[in-house]
Amino acid sequence: MNIDGATIVVTGGGSGLGAATARHLAGAGARLVLLDRNADAAQAVAAGIGARAIACDVTHAEAGEAAIAEADADGPVRALVNCAGIGTAARINGRDGPMPLDAFETVIRVNLVGTFNMLRLAAARMAQAEPDAEGARGVIVNTASIAAFDGQIGQAAYAASKGGITSLALPAARELARFGIRVNTVAPGIFLTPLLEELPEQVREGIAATIPFPRRLGDPDEFARTVRYCIETRYLNAEVIRLDGGVRLPPK
Repeated sequence: MNIDGATIVVTGGGSGLGAATARHLAGAGARLVLLDRNADAAQAVAAGIGARAIACDVTHAEAGEAAIAEADADGPVRALVNCAGIGTAARINGRDGPMPLDAFETVIRVNLVGTFNMLRLAAARMAQAEPDAEGARGVIVNTASIAAFDGQIGQAAYAASKGGITSLALPAARELARFGIRVNTVAPGIFLTPLLEELPEQVREGIAATIPFPRRLGDPDEFARTVRYCIETRYLNAEVIRLDGGVRLPPK
């Protein structure tokens, strides 16, 4: 798909990988619409790239539908990049007893249900758009994690949510193919996000030393360029791309 001039929605666009993706795609000529629960953060990023920011809880059906409709008003949404997500560390059976069920449910709801919610809404809009010469109408890129494959102790909820996103790629791509909509997934490893930037340099270096090559933390722009590849490469469909420097997470 041609990015230049296309309307692209990025969830979680107010920070981290979502913000990096928005900046990169805006630089390629896309018209960005950033969705985030933190309206101020989304607006701050949007102001710097000439984008639109919309406050949106991706787990809320009505809010998601309204946000996609607003994004679609200035031109058909041609791509959705799902970056909104949360993480929590809790053992299934910890010192204080079993993991609270609501803690597990919250991660699943934000990461997995939120991703599906925005996917279904964006796909419904894309399916109504005019196709291009090859019959293409849109692209959806979801964000999983290598935790989907190498979940560590304390990551039961996070790994389960990202595993669900990974498993969603193929059935979604198969179903939406008849509308000319592709679905791909990026599973990033350990990236230098604001959360990791707060760690002492020695700790960051210790994490980087576990990565085979290149022996460093991932650059958010590398994630953004991978998303762009997923959008632009027409023959890439139903794929899950590990972006991790070859690392495999240990049990803990």
